[in-house]
Amino acid sequence: MTIRAVVFDIGGVLEFAGPMDFEGEWEPRLGLVSGSMDAAMADVWAAGAIGTVTEAEVHAAMRDRLGLTDSQVSAVMEDMWQRYLGSPNTELISYARDLRSRVRTGILSNSFVGAREREEAAYGLVSLVDECVYSHEVGLSKPDPSLWKLTCSRLDVSPAEVLFVDDFAANIAGARAYGMRAVLFESTAQVIGEIEAALGGE
Repeated sequence: MTIRAVVFDIGGVLEFAGPMDFEGEWEPRLGLVSGSMDAAMADVWAAGAIGTVTEAEVHAAMRDRLGLTDSQVSAVMEDMWQRYLGSPNTELISYARDLRSRVRTGILSNSFVGAREREEAAYGLVSLVDECVYSHEVGLSKPDPSLWKLTCSRLDVSPAEVLFVDDFAANIAGARAYGMRAVLFESTAQVIGEIEAALGGE
């Protein structure tokens, strides 16, 4: 079947995040026991990924559970976001922008509350594509089959008409099980080559 839509993951595909070990680096600076930040915040991080907490609630939970000041929490979260945003994959972003004139395009990202605004401000990712599906906005995370269904619905295509790009094998397997074509990101050149092959030089 003809590919009518190409959907990109963000982290590890359109942007490359920095090392996300900010908790281990901040604990000694804040006088916290090693592992205490993750133990205190694990449920909040999980909730933020599906949008059941607000940014203000994340901030308050870190402050109250770890006994930090508001300024300390702000510093930790600023560092987290700098790492989360990392650096843009400028070549693939440019390709995706041009691709939009040929097929429908989308973003499907396991994210965190606040990601849309920051990624749009930093890299213009939301305006890059026709549809952008963030886990924290829809309450679902890859590889939940309901998320593939939602993405196809928003793009008005069948699963067989979608080519999905992600950097996690489990998400690739999930997309394929739902009936999509899927490409595991290994390099930008490899992904562009596989997309072009799937499109047949359209």
